[in-house]
Amino acid sequence: MMASSSVVIRKPLALAALYALLLTGCSAAEGERVPGASAEPAATGAAEPTPSPSPKPVRRPYTISFAGDVHFEGVLRARLDRNPRTALGPIAAVLRKADITALNLETAITTGGTPAPKQFTFRAPPTAFTALKAAGVDVVTMANNHGMDYMESGLRDTLAAIRKSRFPVIGIGRNEAEAYRPFRKTVNGNRVAIIGATQVLDTNLIEAWTAKGAKGGLASAKEEARLIRAVREARRNSDTVIVFLHWGAELVECPTPVQRQLAVKLVRAGADVIVGGHAHILLGGGYLGRAYVHYGLGNFAFYNWGPKTGMTGVLTLTINGRRILKDEWTPARIEGGVPIPLTGAAKQQALRSYHALRGCTGLSAKPRATATGSSQS
Repeated sequence: MMASSSVVIRKPLALAALYALLLTGCSAAEGERVPGASAEPAATGAAEPTPSPSPKPVRRPYTISFAGDVHFEGVLRARLDRNPRTALGPIAAVLRKADITALNLETAITTGGTPAPKQFTFRAPPTAFTALKAAGVDVVTMANNHGMDYMESGLRDTLAAIRKSRFPVIGIGRNEAEAYRPFRKTVNGNRVAIIGATQVLDTNLIEAWTAKGAKGGLASAKEEARLIRAVREARRNSDTVIVFLHWGAELVECPTPVQRQLAVKLVRAGADVIVGGHAHILLGGGYLGRAYVHYGLGNFAFYNWGPKTGMTGVLTLTINGRRILKDEWTPARIEGGVPIPLTGAAKQQALRSYHALRGCTGLSAKPRATATGSSQS
């Protein structure tokens, strides 16, 4: 009985051991790690091959278009209410061509709020974002002297509309970090960062409108050190750094000394492209060293227009990394509040007038290896 019991006890153990061995061999043959087994490969007497490093992403040129000031007051409100998807008119065909399109949205997005104590206040319903998206716009800056026209309650409405629409907006936020945070997009292997800020604010509203710490508001270029810090931070992990500014003096055709000084500082900090507007007329654009600067994109979709304030267009840059390969201006004229692209002789005359504006900017027509006051490399 004792011998018999011994056999009964040992047989299941032997079978169990054999079964476990078979399982182990099967699993190892399939290349899966067996629980409790070593993760290291068995020694073969030959060194394992060193993994090849991941190939560096290949960048290809991309295009980015910029346009000037847009609001939806007056005749534009009627267009927006009638059909948001066609509100910007035929210029949308130009805006849609670029890989990225950015413009200045010069209005609060609210139907309520308290008007700011100033002469002109602009506001638009959230369908403004529908109109912009339908026209091919990818991102807007709201850092301008109308972005908080309906004060704190208007800011809350604006931020809520941005969240609901999921439309990218820069230069405004519920706190300082959000206001200076760049829009980021990778295009053809290029990591693009776009920062928005305003150098134009009514004196009595600077403190109330500027984002500071946990306080919401606009990104201010008057806070130069803060803007420069944002550019330097973006430079660390971006291939192209762009700053979209609200700057200059109304109806003055040449850049102010303040504009020119800020442009040099931003290029030193690492900006590759600086564009903006505010003057309601076109100013010149060109190269500061190898960086591209445009001092005034003019009105774009606006409720009034004249011989000069009605001249507008779309700036398109072709870029690869930090290299600006090409700049192109598509001239247009505002009619009924919206830009109408020019053709024929009118287009050629508009291009001649546009290129002549560079004369008082201190900018060159082509990139240069170095720029006065610039340390770009």
